[in-house]
Amino acid sequence: MNNKPDPSNNGNKESNPNPNSPFANRNAQRLWIILGIVVLVLFVVIFGQPNNVPRSNRITLDQLANQLQQGNVESITVQGGTDVFIELANGTTAYYYKERETDLFSALETFGVTQEELSQIEFTERQGDNTSSLILQLFIAVVPTLIIVWLLWRMMRSVRSGQDQALSFGRSRARVVRDVERPQVTFADVAGAEEAKQELAEVVEFLKEPDKFIRLGARIPKGVLMVGPPGTGKTLMARAVAGEAGTPFFSISGSEFVEMFVGVGASRVRDLFERAKAEAPAIVFVDEIDAVGRHRGAGLGGGHDEREQTLNQILVEMDGFEQGTNVIIIAATNRPDILDPALLRPGRFDRKVIMDNPDVRGRLDILKVHTKGKPMAADVELETIARITPGFSGADLENLINEAAILAARRNKKTIGMSEIQESMERVIMGPERKTRVMSESEKKKVAYHEAGHAVVQYFLEHTTPVHKITIIPRGRAGGYVMSLPEEDVFLKSREQFEDELAGLMGGRAAEELIYNQFTTGASSDLQQATSRARMMVTQFGMSESLGPRAFGGGSGSLFLGRDLYEQRDYSEQAAEDIDNEVKRILQTAYQRAKATLTQHRSKLEDLANVLIEQETLDRTAFEEVMNKLTTSNTEPAESAV
Repeated sequence: MNNKPDPSNNGNKESNPNPNSPFANRNAQRLWIILGIVVLVLFVVIFGQPNNVPRSNRITLDQLANQLQQGNVESITVQGGTDVFIELANGTTAYYYKERETDLFSALETFGVTQEELSQIEFTERQGDNTSSLILQLFIAVVPTLIIVWLLWRMMRSVRSGQDQALSFGRSRARVVRDVERPQVTFADVAGAEEAKQELAEVVEFLKEPDKFIRLGARIPKGVLMVGPPGTGKTLMARAVAGEAGTPFFSISGSEFVEMFVGVGASRVRDLFERAKAEAPAIVFVDEIDAVGRHRGAGLGGGHDEREQTLNQILVEMDGFEQGTNVIIIAATNRPDILDPALLRPGRFDRKVIMDNPDVRGRLDILKVHTKGKPMAADVELETIARITPGFSGADLENLINEAAILAARRNKKTIGMSEIQESMERVIMGPERKTRVMSESEKKKVAYHEAGHAVVQYFLEHTTPVHKITIIPRGRAGGYVMSLPEEDVFLKSREQFEDELAGLMGGRAAEELIYNQFTTGASSDLQQATSRARMMVTQFGMSESLGPRAFGGGSGSLFLGRDLYEQRDYSEQAAEDIDNEVKRILQTAYQRAKATLTQHRSKLEDLANVLIEQETLDRTAFEEVMNKLTTSNTEPAESAV
């Protein structure tokens, strides 16, 4: 959020009220001071010299004596006792500097000048201008004093700043948004989360028109917890709430509470709520609350852990002895499973708003928001893009359109076309194309058979997703890939769908064995995905006939120090061995299905591989045309292998 900081925040008394002033920056202040000193030195150097001094026509005492003896001197003028100006017969003026205590005539007599020669010239003496010497003396006396005073002032200022920081260390660092600096983001700028908008719009209405709800006995919710994966628009929704609410909006991150000093986090929590209560009704937004709201009493740190003290203070402030505070807390997290149960109970966070990945209609609305104001070509169909991007979050879709705009600019186009959007989608998923990578003919042929194996198995199995694109051009770390996209959003998956997907993943390795009777490293990613899905079928979804309908473990093998230092295992070693055997059986069955399908349709595999070697890339239409042509021109049956 581009919010201006509160002038009273952090006890910052050194902030300049006018940011446009040339003295607002400390470096600029130092530059102006140095520039002033340089100008003063130049002033002294230039104007501290005697007036009307011909610096290019200076002479020495013996030269002056020579000129007198030759009769070339018309007059001598002594100014201020030190500056001697000599008017010569040729009309020029010479200059000689003598010491104040030195007698000019006595000095000339030592060089052989007679009294008669001296009496022939005109000699005058006038008062000198002491301004230059006075400026020089003042400069020598004042400038060092000013430098010493400035250094002392800087030292005292540092000490005072340290004291102020020590006193303000426990103050909240929340950014407050008021009417003057309220962000321009509103609920109209947030798409794909209509239910979440409705919940939060009701919270804003609570603050604007509380009587409407109080008449019916409704209680204003204490807190709203926004839960969802990264990129689903939780922070954007909070900015929209700040733009819609007519009340002060305090924004802070959960990590800003916790410091290395004990008690600072709890002090900042108290200060935040005191500021919010002083300006109630108000909204407090805590982003990434899992940084401070983790489960207590587990992992590292004991009861005196600074994070736990901060969490305890938040719990007390949200629902302690003090009641009737018109302050609503909105928090966001993508790890609700690690939050403390006391934080999630009603009375603290009364509402839980789910910010999930958008469905096809939500993706269409998000695409409309992000393409607004951008020159889109006539062939761009946002409905098609929404259908082929299942699982994309709002941030992914924004990045998709931005990458398409960058590609269009790189290609010197005036509009963003469908080809750029398709290319950007593949860049987001797989990475950039590596067209400069040199592949030998044998390696290219192996990649073509590998990808053709995936595509043929997925084409002939019933419960697989359609092939959207197949290519043997390297992209990212992949030598080639088959992009399969569902025609509609899938929320429930059956065991048959998992089994067909596993067979499709095994298609590349099966094709390598069938054609070359050998295995390559190209199937490593396929095997990892297949193993992960097979293990989920057994341990999480209960899709194993031998192990029965039960779940094994906590459903996640990730190590998280905030709750447990080890994976919670609720099954025996014998059950673990049975799980491994069942996963192996599922993978072996999927591999045999893929191999049988490719053996039955080997001619189609070879023909599709040859087409890929020639054309390198096939989209869905071209792929289905090739397969239909091969099917109609071939007499072998097209039933799926079981």
